[in-house]
Amino acid sequence: MKRKLFALLSLLVLASMALAACGGAPEATEEAPEATEAPATEAPAATEEAASDFEGKSLMAADCDSTGIIKGVEATGEHEVTFTLCQPDPAFLSKIAFSVYGIYPEEWLEATAGEEGRTSEGLEKPIGTGPYMVSEWSRGESITFTANPAYWGEAPSAETLVFRWSTESAARLLELQSGTVDAIDNVGPEDFETVSGDSSLALMERPALNTFYLAMTNTFAPFDNQAVRQAIAKGVDRQRIVDTFYPPGSEVASHFTPCAIPNACEGDPWYEFDPEAARAELAAAGFPDGFSTKIYYRDVVRGYLPQVSNVAQDIQAQLKENLNIDAEIVVMESGAFIEASSAGSLDGFYLLGWGADFPHVTNFLDYHFGAANPQFGDQSPTYTEILAQAAQIADVAEAAPLYAEANNAIREYVPMIPVAHGGSGTAWRADVTNPQASPLSNEVFHVTDPGGRDVFVWMQNAEPISMFCADETDGESLRACEQIVEALYSYEVNGTAVQPALAESCEPNDTLDTWVCTLRQGVTFHDGTTFDANDVVATFTMGLDASSPLHKGNTGVFEYYDYLWGLMNKPAE
Repeated sequence: MKRKLFALLSLLVLASMALAACGGAPEATEEAPEATEAPATEAPAATEEAASDFEGKSLMAADCDSTGIIKGVEATGEHEVTFTLCQPDPAFLSKIAFSVYGIYPEEWLEATAGEEGRTSEGLEKPIGTGPYMVSEWSRGESITFTANPAYWGEAPSAETLVFRWSTESAARLLELQSGTVDAIDNVGPEDFETVSGDSSLALMERPALNTFYLAMTNTFAPFDNQAVRQAIAKGVDRQRIVDTFYPPGSEVASHFTPCAIPNACEGDPWYEFDPEAARAELAAAGFPDGFSTKIYYRDVVRGYLPQVSNVAQDIQAQLKENLNIDAEIVVMESGAFIEASSAGSLDGFYLLGWGADFPHVTNFLDYHFGAANPQFGDQSPTYTEILAQAAQIADVAEAAPLYAEANNAIREYVPMIPVAHGGSGTAWRADVTNPQASPLSNEVFHVTDPGGRDVFVWMQNAEPISMFCADETDGESLRACEQIVEALYSYEVNGTAVQPALAESCEPNDTLDTWVCTLRQGVTFHDGTTFDANDVVATFTMGLDASSPLHKGNTGVFEYYDYLWGLMNKPAE
């Protein structure tokens, strides 16, 4: 299974890097990063009159020292956008297919950009081009979506889509068995056999493209001592955790990135469980009697962590038994936990994980271990510099030695402990057509028919934090957004291959540092406005340019824009 998936993902990544022609793009002019007019390209005769009225805009950094990977985004025609990069990016298509980079109407972005952040309308009722529109969000209960009558793609099978949630897998299964919902996410590990044996239900298993890790922030003592972190890495029995709390299809993490992804598992595997060596090393580091700390987590279920409270208690017991570390368990609200962990402000252990957004090793390693990420405290140049170099190499074999070196450096530095790649699954009423269990957890429900019923009810693990997903990282939020907002590319249903969405194509030059995207014509947003190149420029201005009045979100951090592309005009810390 792993070999087949590895081969599939390798082909998919290589295919996305080798897409069509290598024609160059018009050279963007250097100017201050703000929305400015750019000349429109010549249009076909049938649309010449309309094109002549179009005034293209652009976002352009003065130089690559004031930005990250993207130097500029320019409307080089009403239906053409040119991305100019500061370095080659072989994963460009896989990245822009991610729902965080969904396109919003320019006017709507302007209207919902408040003084301190995105307005409540912007956070709870986003406008997109997707198959569903937000009808009502009853906080704490449900979100109701209605079908978009003007959707450019395949019309939704159900007129109404409802999202509900419960943190308890048993409660979700009971709702499915009683027929009050049509599908549930993350079947409990103990319920796989129950669902499989019920002829009225259908089980869909996901590949384990995720990682659960035990994190530490090295700006807090005693985690500022590398020897302490290494001792802890040897003092946690990860196999016991997987065997006890994870469903079929799960495995102990030998590396941070799941091995099904090319170059993920180059280098040495993680430390073996050795409690005697762990105690000796902790004593040598100055803690013969252990120490006191905390274990933070949020009480939500994820594919990478299906029984969070049980796992937290087991780790608490292991730390005491193996290392004499007393760890108090602290449960936090989900949004506050994500904000604090992302900022590197949690002073103890914390339980977190990651599911693949796109099938490329940069999605796991560059996000977590890039120089700009404060999540684990101070990152080490022993791996940050290597990762930055490897990310620019398109050839998998050529990049492999660099990823081996980076993985070994991460292993030595121990910013966290990779524990498990969690198998997971969705469950459906048996009469549902086209059930899904996306390996990226980005199910899109307009292509699923709930047995001919007009209402399709989906129950997931938790309530979205917001639905302005340009500034969210939480998977439950992203799945809601994926019904509403679309990006230039998308991922195939139940797969990882990229395909055109709001763009008909995006073609690179020879050096992979300029991409010209031809946009789909005749697409309208939910508010009736017409989609064009300026909406793409406005959206990326909102996400990338920290000095723009459009750069307003929920937290204002824009993590994915920052870590995958790098922000322009980022204020000094």
